[in-house]
Amino acid sequence: MRKIVNATYMTLDGDIQNMQDWHFEYFGEDATKTAADQLMSSDALIMGRKTYDGFSVAWPERAGADEFSDRMNSMQKYVVSSTLQDPTWTNTAVISGDVVAQVQKLKEQDGTNILQYGYGPVTRLLLENGLLDEFRIWLHPVLSGKAKPDDLLYRDFAQTKFTLTGTDVHSTGTVILTYTPEKAV
Repeated sequence: MRKIVNATYMTLDGDIQNMQDWHFEYFGEDATKTAADQLMSSDALIMGRKTYDGFSVAWPERAGADEFSDRMNSMQKYVVSSTLQDPTWTNTAVISGDVVAQVQKLKEQDGTNILQYGYGPVTRLLLENGLLDEFRIWLHPVLSGKAKPDDLLYRDFAQTKFTLTGTDVHSTGTVILTYTPEKAV
């Protein structure tokens, strides 16, 4: 069975937005390699509408620029949305209706990991229904200082416990914490 792997970039104060202000100075050679390995070990992306709207504009512009961009553009993509009708990004399908059942079917298909970037309503839905297999927090050694409540990872949600399954410390101070979720309590 395929795994769904979430990769979320976060500051020490929990900011998962505002990346333009804090992410890039910590994205060194080791992060570039880790991000490439993460993407190359996946054959599909799953995302919400907000992520799709940002990615579908940015990544096609980078077509032909490098192997990472070409992989992003060529792989199968799934967008969880009740409003998106005709996605324009190559190899994109919309998941609507019974999202949980459709995602479960995707996991049962042959293939490698299904990667999800960022944390939002789709991640919460996956967690609530036992569909998220791995949660990777790319913890950046910086306090954002400007995050609003909706920008934070820590929001109202059922308590969920995790088991630490890996750590990867980068020379920039970024630490990737890999967790496996346990059942929500």
